[in-house]
Amino acid sequence: MILGLRTAIYPVAPDQLDAAKAWYTTATGTAPYFDQPFYVGFNVGGFELGLLPGATPSVDGPQPLWGVADIHAAHARMLELGATELEPPKDVGDGILVADVRDPFGNRLGLIQNPHFDPKAVR
Repeated sequence: MILGLRTAIYPVAPDQLDAAKAWYTTATGTAPYFDQPFYVGFNVGGFELGLLPGATPSVDGPQPLWGVADIHAAHARMLELGATELEPPKDVGDGILVADVRDPFGNRLGLIQNPHFDPKAVR
């Protein structure tokens, strides 16, 4: 049985690990809790965002969506930090808004503002 999102891993070229670590620290507002040459992990609201050096970044891989309170502000902030727009914020129905950016390392970073998400349901 799948219990819910736990970890989203983003590939990073080995020579970009320090830059990716700094960018994601700023983008998430949290420093890594696990920082090794083979993996860097951030605790983002109880979920893990991981950086995996030596893998190939792409916008075609897994596409987790990270929750935000204000999709327009979060999207703008990602662009200010050097991400590029893939999909601007849009309403996909029932008040749910989504957007996607390409991080500076070539990965898709999805954002979602979902008024139906119940954090108490997370297990």
